[in-house]
Amino acid sequence: MDPTTDNAGYAGDPGAARASLEALRAEIAKAVVGQDPAVTGLVVALLCRGHVLLEGVPGVAKTLLVRALASALELETKRVQFTPDLMPSDVTGSLVYDTRTAEFSFQPGPVFTNLLLADEINRTPPKTQSSLLEAMEERQVTVDGTPRPLPEPFLVAATQNPVEYEGTYPLPEAQLDRFLLKLTIPLPSRQDEIDVLTRHAQGFNPRDLRAAGVRPVAGPAALEAARAAVAKTVVSPEITGYVVDICRATRESPSLTLGVSPRGATALLATARAWAWLTGRDYVIPDDVKALALPTLRHRVQLRPEAEMEGVTADSVINAILAHVPVPR
Repeated sequence: MDPTTDNAGYAGDPGAARASLEALRAEIAKAVVGQDPAVTGLVVALLCRGHVLLEGVPGVAKTLLVRALASALELETKRVQFTPDLMPSDVTGSLVYDTRTAEFSFQPGPVFTNLLLADEINRTPPKTQSSLLEAMEERQVTVDGTPRPLPEPFLVAATQNPVEYEGTYPLPEAQLDRFLLKLTIPLPSRQDEIDVLTRHAQGFNPRDLRAAGVRPVAGPAALEAARAAVAKTVVSPEITGYVVDICRATRESPSLTLGVSPRGATALLATARAWAWLTGRDYVIPDDVKALALPTLRHRVQLRPEAEMEGVTADSVINAILAHVPVPR
């Protein structure tokens, strides 16, 4: 399928847009082994115009995953390595004095792209972290009082290391809430790790995705048509009530000091709709809500210190809530 097909080519056939997005899995699998849930999460985020926080130990292909997605979607991508000395202007851009014209001109930063990889976002101070807030929420950057819109589509994929906290700056709740999904990237299974080593032994170069055979299988037109189809996915009053009941239960949990806000409930409804459409339905069922509850809600709750000391996790609390909240029939 030609990824450059104009929007009219998909408008009358949402199935064609779905097929092109489903083809992403096979294409990304040419570069990344065994990370289907993360690939699906990134596609859901694109459909919902949301952002993704990727958490995993070093060396599990977080960066490669985002680069492969950008190549398979024919999107522009840029990477920023977040460090303690990174300044906000290094991300957003700044005014530069032009000696030829004796005027200041705006030099765009790396945030002006379709897919921004914010590597190790928790290694930079809050001042630089917050430079992404406006970009993530308003899809624009304001420099010297002038708002400048970002390209469409726009997605921030930020990574962080869950085991090394020395010298890091944990993201505040307000910024965590701006991420639609938090995806955990696990260590590969034994067979997947064997496959990874076999590919490298055969000459695989993670810096050359074209040589690995990764080709564009979808483009902005297919993505826009898919978003329009997702917006038409039917949500019954019972499903809306189910989402609200789950989120309200987090606010009453004795293990949590902070529950899911109404923004989190809206996010869960949006991701469930996108998942329903991706699986071939034009209506949402409770299983869609359950499938996206963990990645959508795990970073929007805060554990009590005593619960954390007892080994309770955000995922275990949410799973317990899903087991107890009545499911609509």
